Amino acid sequence: MSQKRDRYFGQTVEECIAEWVEELARDATSLWHIVTAGRDGFGFEGAELIAFVRAGLLALFAAGAKPVRGSSGDYLWDRVTKYGDDPQQMTDAIIDEWQKSGRDPDAGGIWFATPNVYGERRRGSRG
Repeated sequence: MSQKRDRYFGQTVEECIAEWVEELARDATSLWHIVTAGRDGFGFEGAELIAFVRAGLLALFAAGAKPVRGSSGDYLWDRVTKYGDDPQQMTDAIIDEWQKSGRDPDAGGIWFATPNVYGERRRGSRG
C-alpha cells in the first residue's frame, strides 16, 4: 500500500493493520481509531486515506470481525447488521456513511469485534 511509516509508532501500514487484527482476540477496534491512524499517524488524506481505511476494514472482516456498537444491555456490544454481511458490502457501506457524514468518526461511532468479544456479557448480567 505505502512505504510510509506511522509517525508515532514507526509501523508500516501492514504492521498497523496486522496489530488491529491481532487485537480482535481480546478487544474491539473502532472506525475512529482507523481513520485517526491513517490521517494523523500516516498523514493520509483523500483517496489515500480511504484506501487505508478500506484495507483495514477488509482485514478486520477477513479475520471474522463484525460491526458493533456499545450496548447498555446485558452484553458489552450490540451487533450492527445494517451494513449487510458481505465484507466488501460492509466496507463500502461504512466508508460511504463516513464520507457522507462530512466529519471524522468519534469514539461513539461504529466499532468492530469478533464473536468472542461482542458475545461477552457484562459482569453481573443474568444469562
